[in-house]
Amino acid sequence: MLNFSRWAIAAIILPLAIGVLCAVPSFLPDATVAQLPRFMQTRVNLGLDLSGGSHLLLEASTQDVARQRLTNMEEQVRTELRRGDPKIAIGDISSRDGKLSFMVREPSQVDAAVERIRPLTQGAGLTGQRDFNVEVVNSSTIVITPTDAGIKSAVKSAMEVATEVIRKRIDEMGTREPTIQQQGDNRIVVQVPGLQDPKALKDLLGQTAKLEFKLVDTTANPAEVAQGRAPVGSEVLKYPANPSGVPFIAVKRQVMVSGEDLTDATQGYDQSNQAIVNIRFNSAGGRRFGQVTSQNVNRPFAIILDNQVLSAPNINEPILGGSAQISGSFTVESANQLAIALRSGKLPVALAVVEERTVGPGLGADSIRAGLIASVVAVVAVAAFMFVSYGRFGMYANLAVAINVLVILGVMGILGATLTLPGIAGFVLTIGTAVDANVLIYERIREERRRGRNVVAAIEHGYKEASRTIFEANVTHAIAGGIMLALGSGPVKGFAIVLLIGIATSVFTAVTFTRVIVAGWVRRTRPTDIHI
Repeated sequence: MLNFSRWAIAAIILPLAIGVLCAVPSFLPDATVAQLPRFMQTRVNLGLDLSGGSHLLLEASTQDVARQRLTNMEEQVRTELRRGDPKIAIGDISSRDGKLSFMVREPSQVDAAVERIRPLTQGAGLTGQRDFNVEVVNSSTIVITPTDAGIKSAVKSAMEVATEVIRKRIDEMGTREPTIQQQGDNRIVVQVPGLQDPKALKDLLGQTAKLEFKLVDTTANPAEVAQGRAPVGSEVLKYPANPSGVPFIAVKRQVMVSGEDLTDATQGYDQSNQAIVNIRFNSAGGRRFGQVTSQNVNRPFAIILDNQVLSAPNINEPILGGSAQISGSFTVESANQLAIALRSGKLPVALAVVEERTVGPGLGADSIRAGLIASVVAVVAVAAFMFVSYGRFGMYANLAVAINVLVILGVMGILGATLTLPGIAGFVLTIGTAVDANVLIYERIREERRRGRNVVAAIEHGYKEASRTIFEANVTHAIAGGIMLALGSGPVKGFAIVLLIGIATSVFTAVTFTRVIVAGWVRRTRPTDIHI
């Protein structure tokens, strides 16, 4: 137990040295860390409660998801019944009461229409249900009704996509270590440390960024458009910048090109030095956009963002090359935010801010100060107790605790973990419990000496017999921490992360590292007795 080869000693000391080295950048100024090699830029990020910042709770509307699914199904039904052979003629599709209904003009084609529509429905998770029910009413009317299981599955999928889109948008803002996690079925928690003004964040996250290009319906009666009525096949949308003064415009329902075909969006300037957004389509979108504009020269088309028309320029010539510009009385900041939103993709569901908090840096500074005081008091108290109780061996345990604290910081830096106020509580707890293993070992050594064993045998048996108890105790400790990490959120998870890292590092330093130190001392001095 006390015989260590040079390779074994190096294998124990090396990871501890790396951990301590990775902890150093956390104590250095930002300017100094920026000059270090990239592999050394491992810093522990401070959470919202320590550095200050913005907290938002976003909520998605399940009705919005259901409405969007119904719109998508309507488009699929029209396309499927038109392109088949033979084509199936239908009347206008109604979307009243949250379901689609339409009449098949030729009664003999009702069964064929149902057979074409059923493949458009899908299984809703593991429930065994379909996401839509398709049934025939009054022999010639087909009704398509969304199921509860289908809506629930769609909401779950939409929230997963929305979480990733939000993450991309915040990353584009250049913020460090945001916390973005889903809460419940239809809520997302967003915490951005260091951001004191949440307005820009709310504007960015509240924008669905659903971009569409549609032709303007020039046949629509302006008086009816002003009253919210449009011809069949068209719809009325808001157009605040309409030169006619009427804040509405009629556009065709069919989408020329959508934001899903975008590959890039950047803020730029037009010839009048006004802020605009330059966009570029993928090959399919560019080809489709060029084809539509070639077929509709001298007709206006609408650039629509989140169901509101930004501008409706005239197509003077075919727009080829797969790129276009979006204008709409932007400021540089708003144009840049729109570019970020478009680059990150559209949100599959609109999100509303239901809770907002801003934590000032002063509160975080007070928390850090209180945490440091608690940590220092804990370290001094534990160190004094260990020295008084175990003398030289107590100092070995204190050295192990000091290295353990630095290694925890280093591991958190390597993992990119965020330190929160509960994390500091985990630190203090780790300091207190880190010496538990040493106490067990040293008490066992005392017991072995009382039984008459010599110094070397007592130390060997002390470490050997106590290690089993230490391992079992920390396994149960780790199980509790793992449960908190898996099921907890926010402060609980921050506490669990520090606790689990502390368990792993404290066992290693308290058992293995101190054993190396004790073995070296025994080999050098060959003591005939120990005071422990």
